Amino acid sequence: MDTGADSGVELVEVPGARFAEISVADIHPNRKQPRSVFDEDDMAELVHSVREIGVLQPIVVRTSTEDGSEPYELVMGERRWRAVQAAGLDTIPAIIRDTTDDDLLRDALLENLHRSQLNPLEEAAAYQQLLEDFGTTHEQLADRIGRSRPQVSNTLRLLKLPPLVQRRVAAGVLSAGHARALLSLPDAAAMERLAQKIVAEGMSVRATEEAVTLYQDPAKPAKNNIPRPGARHERLDYLASSLSDRLDTNVKISLGVRKGKVSIEFASVEDLNRIMDVLAPGSNN
Repeated sequence: MDTGADSGVELVEVPGARFAEISVADIHPNRKQPRSVFDEDDMAELVHSVREIGVLQPIVVRTSTEDGSEPYELVMGERRWRAVQAAGLDTIPAIIRDTTDDDLLRDALLENLHRSQLNPLEEAAAYQQLLEDFGTTHEQLADRIGRSRPQVSNTLRLLKLPPLVQRRVAAGVLSAGHARALLSLPDAAAMERLAQKIVAEGMSVRATEEAVTLYQDPAKPAKNNIPRPGARHERLDYLASSLSDRLDTNVKISLGVRKGKVSIEFASVEDLNRIMDVLAPGSNN
C-alpha cells in the first residue's frame, strides 16, 4: 500500500501529531461518531478503490483512554477504516493526534458535515450531544462548527418529530423541509398522517406547508385572514417561519399602510450566496 511514506517525500513532524502505519485491529471506533448509516454502494466502491490503489488519505486516531480497549480510538475516517477491513488488509496509514474528549465529537461531526455524509437526524443528534457535552448555547455551537444559529436551531427541532416520522427522514424518504413543516402540526398522530400522505402522493415542501396551514385553521372566516397594517397576523408569522426554515436564517415579514417588507438576515457574502441558490437556483453561476 502506497502511503507516501516510502515515496521519497520527507514527512515533516507536526507538534501533537505523528504519522504511522498501524494495525486495523488496534483501532476502535469513535463512540461519539454522529454518523450511524453508511451507504452500501458507496462503501462497495470505496472497498474496490482500496484494493486497487490503497488508502490515499490517512485516517486520524488518538491514543485510546478506555480501559481494556484497543490502543487507538478513531477520530476521523471511519469509512476508510471499515473499507480497509472489508478489503482484507491488515494495516492502515494513520495520523496519531493529541485530541481531547471535548474535541472528539466536534472533529467527527465537522468531517461528516464537510463531506455531506450525515442525514438530518444524525446531524441533529450530534448537535444535541455537543450542546449537552459542552453546555453551550445554540449561537455558541453555531460559531464553533461554522454554521448559522438558525441552521443549528432548525436542525435541532427535528428531534421533536415522532419516531415514525424520524425514521422516514433518516431513510431519506422525507426531506428536512418536509419535516420542519410537519412540526407545526399539533400532535404526533397528525404529523404521522400527513407524513404518510407526503410519501404516498409525492407532495412538495410547499404543498406540505399549505396542507399544514389548512389543517391548522380549515374553517376560519376569510375576512379574518386579511392582514391589517401594523398588526401581527398568524398567516404572516407562519410565512416568515416557513421562509426561515427553508432558508436556514431569520426572516421577518411586516405590513405597512401601503406596502409590506420581507427582511432576510445573512451572516456573510458566502451565506448570502447560499440563500440566493435556494431562492433562485443557478443565479450565482
